Amino acid sequence: MASVVLNSLAETTVQILDDDEYPLSVNGKQQIRRLQEKIPSMGKFLRMYQGDGSGLERRIRDAANEAEDVIEHLMHEHIRSTAAGLATDIQYDLGELNMVMDEFDSIAEEVDELIQQNRVKPPTPTVVDRMLTPAVDGFPVGLEEQVDKLRVFLLEYQEYIQVMAITGMGGIGKTTLARAVFEDEQVVNHFPVRAWIHVSQNYEIQNVYEELLFSLEKQVEKGLVNDCDTTEHKINQILIKNMHLIVVDDLWSYQAWQAIRKVFPVTENDLGDRILITTRDEYAVPSPSDSVKMDVMDENLSWCLLKQKVFGSRECPSDLEKIGKDIAKACKGLPLAIVIAARILSQRVQTQSSWEELAQNIRTLIVEDEQFQEIMLLSYTNLPHYLRSSFLYMCGFPDDYEIRVSVLVKLWMAEGFVKNQRDAEYIVNEIVSKNLASITTIKYNGDIKSCSVHDLVSDLYKIKAIDENCERRISNSHLDLREVARAYASTMRSVISFQPNESSLRGLRKFKLLRVLDVVDTDAYSLPASVFDLFHLRYLAFGCPMEVPSAISKLRYLRSLIIRPSKRSKKYKHSRDEVYLPLEIWMLPHLTHLVSFFDLLPDPEGAASSSAQEKLLTLSVVKRLICTEEIMKLICNVEKLSITYFGDIYQQDYQLHNLVLLTQLEKLTLVVKKGSLLQLKAKPVFPEKLRELTLSGWRFPWEDMKAIAALPYLQVLKLRDHAFRGHTWNSIGESDEVYGEEDDEVYGEIHLCQRYTWNTP
Repeated sequence: MASVVLNSLAETTVQILDDDEYPLSVNGKQQIRRLQEKIPSMGKFLRMYQGDGSGLERRIRDAANEAEDVIEHLMHEHIRSTAAGLATDIQYDLGELNMVMDEFDSIAEEVDELIQQNRVKPPTPTVVDRMLTPAVDGFPVGLEEQVDKLRVFLLEYQEYIQVMAITGMGGIGKTTLARAVFEDEQVVNHFPVRAWIHVSQNYEIQNVYEELLFSLEKQVEKGLVNDCDTTEHKINQILIKNMHLIVVDDLWSYQAWQAIRKVFPVTENDLGDRILITTRDEYAVPSPSDSVKMDVMDENLSWCLLKQKVFGSRECPSDLEKIGKDIAKACKGLPLAIVIAARILSQRVQTQSSWEELAQNIRTLIVEDEQFQEIMLLSYTNLPHYLRSSFLYMCGFPDDYEIRVSVLVKLWMAEGFVKNQRDAEYIVNEIVSKNLASITTIKYNGDIKSCSVHDLVSDLYKIKAIDENCERRISNSHLDLREVARAYASTMRSVISFQPNESSLRGLRKFKLLRVLDVVDTDAYSLPASVFDLFHLRYLAFGCPMEVPSAISKLRYLRSLIIRPSKRSKKYKHSRDEVYLPLEIWMLPHLTHLVSFFDLLPDPEGAASSSAQEKLLTLSVVKRLICTEEIMKLICNVEKLSITYFGDIYQQDYQLHNLVLLTQLEKLTLVVKKGSLLQLKAKPVFPEKLRELTLSGWRFPWEDMKAIAALPYLQVLKLRDHAFRGHTWNSIGESDEVYGEEDDEVYGEIHLCQRYTWNTP
């Protein structure tokens, strides 16, 4: 978290120093510049130090938070005073920053000394006695299919695959599965030599070698290796001369694997030797390899495991079965949680009233369990600093919430966690690869479309966020903001409301430093004026049919404006789902994403500032956009554009041939509702860079497909609701362009959402 706060502080100092609007005194500017100079060395320290809970790391985080609060409060108050017509020539000395600077000086001195002496080492990790998932009659519950797959891998010929990994989140049962296979009778009889080594996060490679050699020497005849040889050479010689199975348990990084694999023999053919790895990090798995990805248990298996652990071979009393199943369900299929729940139940009297009492707060009891925290928090300890705040942010979403990556990217950018979309998508992949989040849907090209965090993991890391003093920077779903205001005063950074409740808009004026406000599903019918005094707001999302007032121009740092139908508006059949944007929409210099259900964009000619929206990347879902050359120049860098037209109401020349001027456009959606535009001969001319095209309701003749087939980079074509006219797509003479041969990558995938007869040669 400290590294993210430092990055955010660096950005804030640049804003206040580069903008002449803020009347800082010479001394005030010198203070802030001195603050800037100390940030790089602290960032270097955090990159070198990957420990968790360091006192110095906490001091850096807290000092950076306080310094940024002081500076942003000054910026907010100055803008507020200017808007109220008060004096604007007051010289600010930033006196409150003096105490923070004293702390920064002390930290910087200590950090510089540590870096110079190269004494920065991670702390000694806590040793955890890991609990294995219990077995039923000697066999792990619910792992039959995985054991069978692994047995086949170990016993049968596998061309080019000698290494297999078992991956999954902490507490999912990876070691249990590996142990079941390692001790399987057929496997034991097949391999003359078997060894099990535990790596852990902060391994010492020489200790790993010695552990492996000790295990191997007990299984081979004496004199097989020379006593004078090195440990590494002895291991290599034993493994060369004996068919073997080695389990590398609890591997945390690819670097660790690179160090360990040096002692394994290198062979080009399958000689029957096998290596089985368990890891939470899928990037730690060597290539080429195969893997078994472990998932959570279903409700039935969860109950079987809970029942077996509590009652053993005895039957569960009938009056406890229903409440027992509810408790098992609350564990969300995580074996570790089920085992802990079973232990808690076993320690209480086996009565219905006792179990019902426990069921009311079983999730809390599990999450607060010392063993659960030790095992599950290891993943956080192993995270690089730059990933921690992003992951904690994801844990602020409700149970079973499907987090869309496109939204998460905008939120992280607004919070200052990342600078661009590419960095954000990389972080999502990193978090998923470490099994801290799971993929729920993917895009056509294999990229992650949405993901989710396990409910118990989310519960645990919400506690961690409080401990890290960063709850104000993670997504916040409190219904009563007045209560939040009392807890966080004016330092809250993010407010997201996930339930219809008008109180989510009360007390907003107190959050002077707010960067994210998402109240799409609020019951309110208008945004309070105080919203537009939130000078630092970078992400604003609300629901139709609210209007966008001209005061939107006051949000000078706004990057994402999201307006979409709310749950409340969907209840009313005749609810108006349009929003009319004011002229001031063109006066937001940092606007990057504009997603809405609005009518025509206002004519920019009357705006005080009509310079090109060079940072605008997303414009969706705009209605009846007239693609004049002037408008195309204003949105020249748009990468994603979605437009809806109405064929039975408006009869205008939409100048769609000018779409070709959008040279950066990669994703285009064109929809026609209620009629046709064919009588206007509205024919779009598509820009060359287009990668994804969606057409709906246009009723184009199929001969127009030639223009689409000529697009060199198009990967996805979606045709919906009579996008083209006619029952037959006669692609004779152009089938290579439309479908693509094996060596022709014109289309990676074609989605057709309407049935047609294709007449092909």
